[in-house]
Amino acid sequence: MGLKDVDRETFAAAVNERLGKQRVSIMLDSAVIEFFKAKAGERGYQTMINQSLHQAMHAEQIETVLRRVIREELSHT
Repeated sequence: MGLKDVDRETFAAAVNERLGKQRVSIMLDSAVIEFFKAKAGERGYQTMINQSLHQAMHAEQIETVLRRVIREELSHT
């Protein structure tokens, strides 16, 4: 079986699975969509939304670690 034997949808699903991506349906405010579309240009607004969500996840993890370290340091004083 070659690439010509695979339809576009099957190929896209295989690529997304390999990249660890999952298709979801989500309701977002129109202003959010417009913001990311305007900012994204040719990159794709969905990619930018995904990156923003990753940044939010990492920021929360960093905040949790910092709070724990600060509490530990304050308990030693």
